[in-house]
Amino acid sequence: MRVLSAICSAALLTALLTATALNAEEPARDPWLWPFDSKSIWNMPIGSGAVYVPAGLGAAKTTNIDTELLYRVPAGSPERKFFAPKSWETRAGGTKYMGNIPIPDDLIVPDARKFFTPNNCAAFLMPDGKTLKHVAPLCRVEAGGPVFGYPFRPDTDLFGDGVYGSHGASALSALGGSIRLGELTAPGPIRHALKVDIFCARYCYFGDDRKGFRWPATRADSYAAKLYKGTNKAVVMGSLLAIPPTVTAESLALKTPLARKLFEALRDYGAYVVDDAAWDCHYFCAEDGVAAEVEKSYGFKFDGKSKELLADINALFKALSVVDNNAADAVGGGGTPRAPLAPPLVRPAK
Repeated sequence: MRVLSAICSAALLTALLTATALNAEEPARDPWLWPFDSKSIWNMPIGSGAVYVPAGLGAAKTTNIDTELLYRVPAGSPERKFFAPKSWETRAGGTKYMGNIPIPDDLIVPDARKFFTPNNCAAFLMPDGKTLKHVAPLCRVEAGGPVFGYPFRPDTDLFGDGVYGSHGASALSALGGSIRLGELTAPGPIRHALKVDIFCARYCYFGDDRKGFRWPATRADSYAAKLYKGTNKAVVMGSLLAIPPTVTAESLALKTPLARKLFEALRDYGAYVVDDAAWDCHYFCAEDGVAAEVEKSYGFKFDGKSKELLADINALFKALSVVDNNAADAVGGGGTPRAPLAPPLVRPAK
């Protein structure tokens, strides 16, 4: 067994060194646009050792984007009072003081309204260029006024592993894994893991043997014990979903270039379950502005009204499996990564 362990360790080291060598010629990364350490869960490709368990996700009535609010706070921004939301349906007007947060006075985030209660998961990069503060559901209705939302602690480091943040169900990052502006429209592939919200009442498991979450998530929704009705123990908050390498875009009969781009990312990097869709909808998590960019570039909205896109997204979700051996010491299942590791980060001048 010791010999086998040594061989496996050597094989993993060789795989990582090979992947690192493949990206040696690439320019360093902008940490804001492509954040976190190369071996962060958000940047590690699926490995050849991945054990796939069918997720059993079905077609949804619609699809959409869970918009993430990502901000770089300029130096000299004033500190404003920060309060817990009044309620999920009305965020502004809360009176429970949570401290102060530096924020530009012109930053406005509308309140929720009837039939519109977005997660509004937010990440603020502080003026030091490395500290990330996490808030959700973010609301700020008045220029120069107070900020509403729950702070997620501790702060994290833009140059660290970036695992945690402001997705309320899972406590996973809003910045890590977010589809950024340009990634769905540029010719190159998306080179990081994605994030999805699924209909937990239908798909997520809760039981004595697994309380609605698994690593890297640290929790599930507060209502998970009552409302998570899924029967597949593998599917919970924190599950890494991926399309097995035996599946092809042709076998799924994908019609849209947008779905083919998502297919490649889901095959090579996968997507973490980070929040509850709370209805029959398949969500991808993306930076504010991506939805408008998709409409401008492709001529349809990412809102389920395009029958072609909805059929493609449903095909992708039905093809997903859980990487059941995803773990802190074997992110993506271990073995040879399917893609090169992310290049080094540009470090700020000291």
